[in-house]
Amino acid sequence: MPEKFRELMTQDFSALAEVATVWTRMAEALLEAQEESYQRVSAPLIAADWTGQAATSGLRSMEVAQSILHTAAINMTLMATALRRANRTMQIAQVKLRSAVEGAEADGFTVREDGWVLPRELDPEMRNDPDYERLSQAANAGLGEYRRQIEQAVADATSAAVAAAGVLRDVDWFTFDKEYGRDAALELAARMGAVMDIGANVADIPEDGTPDANARWWNGMSQSQREAYLLYFPAEVGALDGLPTADRDIANRRALDALLEEYAAREHTHGIHDGMAYAGLTHLREQLDLAAGAEGDKQLYLLGFDTSHDGQYVLAQGNPDTAAHTAILVPGTGTDMTSAGGQIARIDRMQASAMERTEQDVAVISWLGYDAPEIPSGVASTGRADAGAADLRQFTAGLRVANEGRDNHLTVMGHSYGSTMVGAADKGGGGLGADDIIVVGSPGMTVGKARDLNIDPEHLWVGMADDDPIPRHFGDQTLGVGPHKSHFGAQQMYVDTSGHSGYWDQDSESLENVGAIIAGLQPSLETSPR
Repeated sequence: MPEKFRELMTQDFSALAEVATVWTRMAEALLEAQEESYQRVSAPLIAADWTGQAATSGLRSMEVAQSILHTAAINMTLMATALRRANRTMQIAQVKLRSAVEGAEADGFTVREDGWVLPRELDPEMRNDPDYERLSQAANAGLGEYRRQIEQAVADATSAAVAAAGVLRDVDWFTFDKEYGRDAALELAARMGAVMDIGANVADIPEDGTPDANARWWNGMSQSQREAYLLYFPAEVGALDGLPTADRDIANRRALDALLEEYAAREHTHGIHDGMAYAGLTHLREQLDLAAGAEGDKQLYLLGFDTSHDGQYVLAQGNPDTAAHTAILVPGTGTDMTSAGGQIARIDRMQASAMERTEQDVAVISWLGYDAPEIPSGVASTGRADAGAADLRQFTAGLRVANEGRDNHLTVMGHSYGSTMVGAADKGGGGLGADDIIVVGSPGMTVGKARDLNIDPEHLWVGMADDDPIPRHFGDQTLGVGPHKSHFGAQQMYVDTSGHSGYWDQDSESLENVGAIIAGLQPSLETSPR
């Protein structure tokens, strides 16, 4: 202990804090460089539809370079955090050590250069006194405590130094560009979160929590802690219903970019990746890029995505946290992540139609949070709808929690098999909590009567084009009674469009009615029973 004792007594640890600040600034600069590289280099080339072998190689090389910048930023942030933690712990240990030394000396003890506290010696002539032992013990009361305090302070400082050294050693600067070092960096962050205060611990992120529980966890942290979670664990944070839309958007965009970078790096190194998932992620990223710069009601928010099955995503146009009216569109058969562009066009028309009828803010969400069935397999069973029902209920509950006013008007709309999904979700678990439900082109809602759902039948609106083959041929079969039937007990919304996908036709009364319902108004109804 002698050398460590002397160093701890006199060391100036402020340099650690200064270095940590430099690392943090460098990390911020790298993140800015990554974003600028994408926005000013990659995005314009993608928008210009640059194609060919050179385009493929060039764009993927850029993605690898951007991945390197992101990984380096994470590693630098981890290093800065480790150094700050070491600086703070060592300074506390130094204060405790000096206090222990000063206290011991004030009580008449001698502290040697190596940190050992010597006992106080009584007058040598007292050695023959029968009470010498008792008097010696009384004179040295507190000696053991001072020794313990000094040893503990040195041990705390040593432990902090060892922990920081371990983090610095674990940061691998030489393989992250070719061995997917971002994964290694995030694994290091997870380990640090478990043993060191980096402001974020993956083990503390709620698992299977309710939206209320998720919100309490998120709101109970400081802004710096929330920023740490957004940096280190974006995929986990982005999946939490009940969190603010803006925060989920930041998290999910980072997770999306990281996954695309991983696919690009994997192909750059090994020449392989999951083609279907990569295509879906790329399409989703392109849709977000097309909306870059949009503000207010036209701004897109990525509330979730998943590469499992055919790919899933949740996109909002307009912020549902601040909107007075929010609508959710659940698409049907054959929809996957590569369909995002077409679904965005639909929610854009729904939003515009609603905003023509209200001066309040309107947000519309495309929710493909389930594995939509393929054609023709899967459409005859309620299995896909039943599997996604709890997720849709959780999502709508999360919107209620995150909405700042808590009294916004919520409409859920299902198209085709999406109406089956909506029905399965609303009939169980207390329902969707929607003020209105719209179904168009529905083959069935998994129930026999409107009253079997949790929605008031007076606020269940059904639209069907006369020549729509899906409700005509599939209603009353395996997915429940066709909701367009009069005996089902729903409100029959007037439709003037044709076919299975015409309900969003511009300037149609079908679209106008959808907009009216979203705005909380009464639509026009069918005048004759079906």
